[in-house]
Amino acid sequence: MSERRPSPYDSIARRWHALAERRRAHVIELRESGRWKHYYTAEELLEVLSEAAGMRDAWAKIAGLQQDGAPQADDEGDQTHFRQAG
Repeated sequence: MSERRPSPYDSIARRWHALAERRRAHVIELRESGRWKHYYTAEELLEVLSEAAGMRDAWAKIAGLQQDGAPQADDEGDQTHFRQAG
C-alpha cells in the first residue's frame, strides 16, 4: 500500500484536531471535577464524551495523524467514573 501524500490542507486539519482534543480534555475535566452535574445528566455526559472522542479521532484521520486504536486512560472507556459533587 502506498504512503499517504501530504495535502495542503493538513495544517488546517491539524488545527481542527487540536481544537477537538481541547474540547475532549475540557469534558474530561468536567467529569473529573464533578462540575458536569451542573450541565449534563449522566447519560448526556457519556454522549458528549463519546462525541468529543469521535471528533478527535475523525480529525486525526483527516490530518493523517497516527492513531493506535487503543482507548486512552482518560478516554470514554472509563465511563463509570463519576465524582460526586458536594
